[in-house]
Amino acid sequence: MHLPHSRHLAYCTNVHAAEQWADARRALEEHALAVKARVAPGAQPFGLGLWLSADAARTLAEPGAREEFRAWLEKNHCYVFTLNGFPYGRFHGARVKENVYRPDWTDPARLDHTTRLFDLLAELLPRDGSLGTVSTLPGTFKGFGLDSSAPEQMFRHLAECARRLDRLRDRHGRDFALGLEPEPLGWFENTAETVAFFREFFARPETPKCAREVIGVTYDACHFAVEYEDATTSLATLRDAGLRLVKIHLSSALKLAPTDAALTALRRFDEPVYLHQVIVRLADGTLGRMADLPEALAWAEKLSAAARGEEWRVHFHVPLHAAPEPPLADTRDQLAGVFDFLARDPAACTHLEMETYTWAVLPEALRAARVEDQLAAEYAWTLGELRRRGLAK
Repeated sequence: MHLPHSRHLAYCTNVHAAEQWADARRALEEHALAVKARVAPGAQPFGLGLWLSADAARTLAEPGAREEFRAWLEKNHCYVFTLNGFPYGRFHGARVKENVYRPDWTDPARLDHTTRLFDLLAELLPRDGSLGTVSTLPGTFKGFGLDSSAPEQMFRHLAECARRLDRLRDRHGRDFALGLEPEPLGWFENTAETVAFFREFFARPETPKCAREVIGVTYDACHFAVEYEDATTSLATLRDAGLRLVKIHLSSALKLAPTDAALTALRRFDEPVYLHQVIVRLADGTLGRMADLPEALAWAEKLSAAARGEEWRVHFHVPLHAAPEPPLADTRDQLAGVFDFLARDPAACTHLEMETYTWAVLPEALRAARVEDQLAAEYAWTLGELRRRGLAK
């Protein structure tokens, strides 16, 4: 939806199980339009943050499918302004875990998929000349144990992506930007690592000058909260380093003091589909990282309460509008920092996307009966926070 300061807000459709384009279209018809009727009824424009798997993107790239979808958007007063290009294949109903990083940016398949998404976006964007964005993974996953050639391969593919985006800008006369999304245990996961990665990328002789304009950062509030980073400081550091803030994901993580009661409650979030990285803050302030929740819970079982650390942050996207029951808590204070940053610098980032893709695996106490109920409640909460800061009407 349209917000002041030329800003747009959407929910990410990766919450829907839709690996094929037919499933994605059905989800938009059944769920997205139901949400629109509640938050942007009638002729009010309703923005979509569209997730397309590689298979769905190939199908939609066919001229007939693309033209039919554009007509559907216009008929239903919807528009696409951003795509989620992180998950490449299946994202629901089966084990995803670290496979969400495959193919990574060492693989030309990732470059080709990302290019296809931008080509689609160029055809689907409103005709008002507005910005089009795509989010993607932070290079690769640290746990893959890649060899020393991996950074070179990633930089080469990203440089080629920048050149393709520059040509796309010239061809369509509008702006496009790719946002790499730092995530716990990604190749770069926090502010310092992100700045260092881009500094090296931009300094390489084969990186085109346009890369600074077309490749930047997708800031996911959940991810940076898991890293124990203050949002206003982190966002200002990224901006001041000359990095483009392409998109902000409005998301919230779990946090807890690792008491026996809290760990018992946390076990309800241990599910087999997604990767739930855990970062533990120890008594001396240092951070310990574990790749997934089962590993962290097994580690804690061997220790006394005092040895488990002072606090845990868990990469599990929880609803924006509903806090988990104590002794668990969430990181919506991180989102408050994001909104405060935007209030001080409204032009810093114009694409906002709510991304709570975990509806199907949430414990029953946190899961709305219908996904559109959860999404409508998240819109209400988000718009309320934005209005309090003069960022929405």
